[in-house]
Amino acid sequence: MRSARVAVLVGTKGRGSNMAALARAGQSGAMPASVVLVVAPRSTTPALETAAELGVPSVVLDWKAEGYPAALLSALREAEADIVCLAGYMTLLPDVVLAAFPGRVLNIHPALLPKFGGKGMYGHHVHEAVLAAGEPESGASVHLVTPVYDEGEVVVQLRCPVEAGDTPETLAARVLTLEHKAYPMAVAEVWSRARGS
Repeated sequence: MRSARVAVLVGTKGRGSNMAALARAGQSGAMPASVVLVVAPRSTTPALETAAELGVPSVVLDWKAEGYPAALLSALREAEADIVCLAGYMTLLPDVVLAAFPGRVLNIHPALLPKFGGKGMYGHHVHEAVLAAGEPESGASVHLVTPVYDEGEVVVQLRCPVEAGDTPETLAARVLTLEHKAYPMAVAEVWSRARGS
């Protein structure tokens, strides 16, 4: 079975640690896939530097630009992507892309969905909400993307305890290590499904 070709759509601010985890998992053979393209919304996106260090091609496409949906779909097709992964991508994915990759678009979320998901639940907001609710555990969820934020099927979910004295920062660090494990696992599962095995 050939390995999957993965495109990662990153956000404006992050260094791309989930993208890097996916790329390294593919390069080491730990995941039956390789990252073939990183799409960023701005040329100043820090994740572009990380992609370059890992030897992953990248393209800059502004979410707000007219014609963005068609340009994004064209870039994904040109890269011959099989799976699309979102990592810090902070806008709804165009319907045309969802339609072109049915059951093959994934997003990572730093909590145990369906709890603490939905619009506005990202980054430190999630960890603050988990702590404020007094949850005994948190974790990372990788889910299929639908037109509604964080509502697709959860493919992989890994858990960790919330410890006494946790801050949003300490909890985020613990969850991030789970994210880096969960995303390659989810890509492998989705590729297995797509190949019918």
